[in-house]
Amino acid sequence: MQFNYHPPMHQAPPSHIKALSPDFETPHFKQALSRFATGVTVITTFAPGAHKGDSASSSFVGITASSFNSVSLTPPLVLWSLGQGASSAPLFHAGTHYVVNVLAADQLDVCNRFAYGKGDRFADTTYTLGESGLPILDGALAWFECHNRSRHEEGDHVIFVGEVERCGFSDGSAPLVYQGGQFSTTTPLTHPLP
Repeated sequence: MQFNYHPPMHQAPPSHIKALSPDFETPHFKQALSRFATGVTVITTFAPGAHKGDSASSSFVGITASSFNSVSLTPPLVLWSLGQGASSAPLFHAGTHYVVNVLAADQLDVCNRFAYGKGDRFADTTYTLGESGLPILDGALAWFECHNRSRHEEGDHVIFVGEVERCGFSDGSAPLVYQGGQFSTTTPLTHPLP
């Protein structure tokens, strides 16, 4: 006889059971996390005092992030996370919209500009403005124009859940991938499924 237990969808785990203290140091944890290959994005939003319709590049803020994932198809939701100590965190908290730009393999310079660049990072970056008035980077593999639906503080990061209002993609380009502290791209192992 086989018994299948199916807990209710919204049942919470018992509150009296807590996580054990980690049996590893932070550098070890970071090394383990680095083995997971991720795509790379640049996320754009408005700078302080900027509004939809402003066209100057100094009206925008952008950051490089690899913590991007899909959440739901209905409604269309995505998530990404940002360190609570990041200087741009208050802007992403307060803004109503942002754009997630998924970078292609030939956009490593864009990745580095938004990760480490100083001054106006948009000055040497080509883009068009989406319906929200925010930059969609030229050459991006895909983009998601999001309403800033919810924010969740967990540990030393904030998880942003965005409700996708518009999106787009291009074919033929390889993705920019980050794994093991290095940037690379992907090579298909088999033929794509029909």
